Amino acid sequence: MLRNHSRSKKYEIDMCSGPLTGKLVVFAVPLMLSGILQLLFNAADIVVVGRFAGNHALAAVGATSSLINLLVNLFMGLSVGANVLVARFYGGNQEREIGETVHTAVLTAAAGGLLLAVIGFFLSRPLLAMMGTPEDVLDYSVLYMRIYFAGMPVMLLYNYGSSILRAIGDTKRPLYYLTAAGVVNVILNLIFVIYFHMGVAGVALATVISQVISAALIIRCLMRSEGSYRLEWSRLRFYPDKFLKIMKIGIPAGLQGSVFSISNVLIQSSVNSFGSVAMAGNTAAANIEGFVYTAMNALHQTALSFAGQNIGARKYGRVYKIMGICLGMVTIVGLVLGNGASFFGKYLLGMYSSDVDVIQYGMVRLSVICTTYFLCGLMDVMVGVLRGMGYAVMPMVVSLTGACGLRVLWVFTIFAANRSLFVLYLSYPVTWTITFAAHLLCFLAVRKKVLALEAGKDL
Repeated sequence: MLRNHSRSKKYEIDMCSGPLTGKLVVFAVPLMLSGILQLLFNAADIVVVGRFAGNHALAAVGATSSLINLLVNLFMGLSVGANVLVARFYGGNQEREIGETVHTAVLTAAAGGLLLAVIGFFLSRPLLAMMGTPEDVLDYSVLYMRIYFAGMPVMLLYNYGSSILRAIGDTKRPLYYLTAAGVVNVILNLIFVIYFHMGVAGVALATVISQVISAALIIRCLMRSEGSYRLEWSRLRFYPDKFLKIMKIGIPAGLQGSVFSISNVLIQSSVNSFGSVAMAGNTAAANIEGFVYTAMNALHQTALSFAGQNIGARKYGRVYKIMGICLGMVTIVGLVLGNGASFFGKYLLGMYSSDVDVIQYGMVRLSVICTTYFLCGLMDVMVGVLRGMGYAVMPMVVSLTGACGLRVLWVFTIFAANRSLFVLYLSYPVTWTITFAAHLLCFLAVRKKVLALEAGKDL
C-alpha cells in the first residue's frame, strides 16, 4: 500500500511552494503533448479519409467538427468544475472532500456521455441540414457523427479522469495512456479505410475504439491509486454539495464553450456557402491550426490548476506570479508555432489533400488565424486564472460578449458587406484582442478583493 502510494506521489507536483517556472513547464509540456495526441486522433481521420476516400469524405468529416463541439462543450465544461474543485481541496489538504468530488465527477461523466450519445444519434441529420451542409456530403457527415457520438461515454470518462489527475499535478500518466490509444487509432484508421474501404465509418469507428482504450486506462489508474483521489465503485454516487459546486464552476465554462461553438457553427455555415472545395481547405487548415491552439490551451489549463491549488492553500500572492509566467509562455508558444504553421502551410496542407484549390483555400485561413493566434492564448490564460480563483460567471460573460457576440455581429455586418474568406477569418484576431483586454480589466478589479483577503496572511 505505501509503496503504491509512493509511486502515485511521484506523478504529483507541489504547486503551493517553491519556484514556479520549472514546475509550470513540467506540468504544461506533458499537457501539450497529450492535447496534440488527442488532436492526432482527428488528424489521422482527416489525413486518411482525404487521401484514400476523396474530397467529399474530407469535407464530410470537417463539416461535423463545429457541431460536435457545440453539443459536447457543455459537458466538457463540467470537467473544469471538477478540476478546480479537486485542486482547491487538494491544496487545502481536505481528503474527504477530494474523494467525494472524484466520485461525483466520474458519475457525471458517465451520465452525460450516455445523454450525448442519444442526442447525437437522433439530432445529427436535422442539425447538419440546418447548417447548410451540402447534399453531396450530408449522408457521410451524419454517419460519422452517429458513430462518433456512440463513443461519448468513454470520451467523457477519459476527459473527466484526466482533469482529476491534472488537479493534483499529474499530467504524465494521461500522456502515456493517450500514446497507447493514439497508436491503435492510426493503425485501425489504415486498416478500416484502406483495407476494408469503410470510408468515414472506418475513421469514426477507429476513433471510438481508441477512446475506449484511453478511458479504460485512466479509470484503472484512479482505481489503483492509494491517494485521496482513489476511485471505488462502492462510493460511486452523486454527493449533492460537490455536484452543485462542480455545476457552479462548470456550467458557466460549458455554456461559454457551447455558445462559442454557436459562433463557430455560424462561421462554418458561412464557409459552406463557398462550396465543398472551400470546406475541404478550411477543414485541413483548421486541423493544423488546432495543434497550435492545443499547445496554447495547455497553458490555460496550467493556470487553472495552479491558481486553484494556491487559492485552496490561501497563497494568493503566488496566483499573480502564475498569471505572469503563463502569459509570457503562451505568447512565445503562440508566436513560434502559429507563424511556423503559416510559413510551412503549403507543405502541411499537402498532407491532407493534393488538390491545388484545397491548399489555396487552406492558406487563406492559416495566414490570418495562425499568425495572430497568440492573442487567443493570452485571452484563454486570463480565463484560466479567473476560473482557478473561483470566478466562473465573469469570464463567461466577458468571453461571450467579446469573442462570441462581436464575431456574430461581424458575420452579419462586415462579412455580409465584404463576402470573402479573408474578411470572415479576420473576425478572430479582432475579437481575441478586445476580449483579452476586457479580461485583464476584470482581473485588476478582482485583484482588489483578493488583496483584502491577502492582508495579514503569511505568503
